[in-house]
Amino acid sequence: MKDVKQILANKPANVYSVSPAATVFEALEEMMNKNISALVVLEDGQLKGIFTERDYARKIALKGKSSKDTRVSEIMTAGLITVSPSDTIDYCMNIMTERHIRHLPVVDSDKICGMVSIGDVVKSIIEAQQSTIQQLESYINSY
Repeated sequence: MKDVKQILANKPANVYSVSPAATVFEALEEMMNKNISALVVLEDGQLKGIFTERDYARKIALKGKSSKDTRVSEIMTAGLITVSPSDTIDYCMNIMTERHIRHLPVVDSDKICGMVSIGDVVKSIIEAQQSTIQQLESYINSY
């Protein structure tokens, strides 16, 4: 089974972030410009939280708040669950399924080094299944 390090090796090295002091509107603009659905929240290089489209929908749009007047720090998800580069894809899938989350920041030696999305995990699992199918077909066809 693949690990997180292998997924990160096939992704751009960029980890997009926002300051807790940024407005929600600024964070949304950054997400739109990068075509992503989550940003890690960093302050002085330290991981403070994550801001996602779900945070916006549930904590701004549905509550009638203004994205231009609200700081990311007010609505970000602070109690983060992180993974390490050596964690397995199965472990990530279990966390995402149990906790109903779509993004896992990857931390190595207290430093953010990537982000794994549910799409990354599903793609990896599909690739592993396709490889197994090909190996089984090859084995069956050899007889």
